[in-house]
Amino acid sequence: MSFLSGVIRTLKGRPQGISKDGRSPGFEDPIEVLPFREKWCPAVLYKIFLYFAFLFMALDQIPNSLWDPQTRTATIIIGGLGVWRYSWWFTHAIRAQIYRRLVYPRLQRAANTVWQKGWRPRHLHFMMTTFREHRAVTELVVESICRQLREIDVPGTLWLGSGDIYDEQIIEQYLRLHGDDLDLDFTIIRQNQPGKRLAIGLVLRAMNRGGIKDDDVIVFMDGDCILGPGCVRRCASLFITDPELQAVTTNEEVVCYGPRWVATWLTMRFAQRRVAMMSHALSKKVLTLTGRMSVFRARHLRNLDLIRLLEADHLDNWLWGTFRFLSGDDKSTWYYMLTQNAKMLYVPDAMAYTIEYIEGTGLERMVQNFRRWSGNMLRNGTRALLLGPRKVGFFIWWCVLDQRIAMWTMLVSPLLAVMTSILYTPAYLATYVFWILLSRMMLSLILFCYSPRVNMAYPVTLYFNQLINAGVKVYCLFRLSKQRWTNRGDQSSGMDEDSLKEMARNFMANYLTAFYVSVLLISITAYSGLLDLPSYAFTREFLLF
Repeated sequence: MSFLSGVIRTLKGRPQGISKDGRSPGFEDPIEVLPFREKWCPAVLYKIFLYFAFLFMALDQIPNSLWDPQTRTATIIIGGLGVWRYSWWFTHAIRAQIYRRLVYPRLQRAANTVWQKGWRPRHLHFMMTTFREHRAVTELVVESICRQLREIDVPGTLWLGSGDIYDEQIIEQYLRLHGDDLDLDFTIIRQNQPGKRLAIGLVLRAMNRGGIKDDDVIVFMDGDCILGPGCVRRCASLFITDPELQAVTTNEEVVCYGPRWVATWLTMRFAQRRVAMMSHALSKKVLTLTGRMSVFRARHLRNLDLIRLLEADHLDNWLWGTFRFLSGDDKSTWYYMLTQNAKMLYVPDAMAYTIEYIEGTGLERMVQNFRRWSGNMLRNGTRALLLGPRKVGFFIWWCVLDQRIAMWTMLVSPLLAVMTSILYTPAYLATYVFWILLSRMMLSLILFCYSPRVNMAYPVTLYFNQLINAGVKVYCLFRLSKQRWTNRGDQSSGMDEDSLKEMARNFMANYLTAFYVSVLLISITAYSGLLDLPSYAFTREFLLF
């Protein structure tokens, strides 16, 4: 039985909030990556063949209005943006393969050689934050920590940033029953103010008082992150072979209890994450040190500047004034590492499993996640860009800039297709839909290589993921202070203030959103020739009249 299957079997029937048989409606057992022959079996290849055959037959039957004189420019714009975006995708895919097959195996071999010669970390530190997590999940998380220590056979300390005695008692009871054979200290740091950031800051201060050394290995992890076999060993061994390495983040897989479409969406996003992370790591940087599970050399974590940044990271915004960040501690540590020009890597064979419980239809949770992820990206992206390509590295700097550009370019094609269909012929929109199905399947063929299984829902899921994500980013761009985090007590910031000042700010945010989207819509329709703007002479005469 695989490790992931064992995790799923343990969870079934135990966590609160799911049915007695351990399943939520639509829950589908996830599986680990299938062997090549099973993933690409004849039945799967036949489905892909039918998919393309249906698209080509449909395109043959639909009237072709792509190159009509009135729509030709719109087609060229949509196609040009598509070529640019897809070439960027394939650039990431090629870089990911270089890292996966050439660069990382060399690093791994060097680390394994040192490990086989007997090197071990002096002490392992696990920094874990949790807040009223399901008991079964907490027990599995602590069990995975104990497994890592048994594999490595070194002393360890579990530093718990706790907000409630409920979690403390579960962990303490588990360690008393199952951790007697380990040289493991359990230290509880109860936070006196709410928020994960403050919990992390208190733990880091306690670690400094506890005498951590510069080269100690510290594992940052959430209370719902289960460490896969050999996860910490594969990460820790990289630090001894590369003295410049300061932080690594790991591969992740999701175990989703909720609607099937949400499980598909999350699995697809993790496949995207693998491609992007390996591409970024080729530049010896990553775009985030994932809060679920990352490993650090203690040198920078002993720095008071980093601790203060984590505790009270904030932004000065012309519209919303000065406000503190609610979530996004992983982006704060990432930004600090960028300022130090620190080397960061991705470890593709170190697996961490994320447990997700989705209630209801899942749509609200999806939008909330997008708002949190997009908000964290926007709040940190500008200051990362200001560091410049020399400090950040050109490729990573361009990736950060591309995130800002992509949220607008993603909206151009659907807006242009809809306007062309309204002003000229509905057949154009039908052709556009089939173009989306074709292009997203081409991208999905890449994602299939990084996904546990071939899922034919990926093309549609990928498109709506991109479209909703772009829309949420545009919405968040003018509402950076609006934050909500359903974890750790459903915290929110700047969400429900009714003062006259806040009403004026909200009005301005709504106005700017409408203004920017309107300018985008008018610009692309005018540039494509769908609308003829008034000439300068006509406008001058009209205004004078």
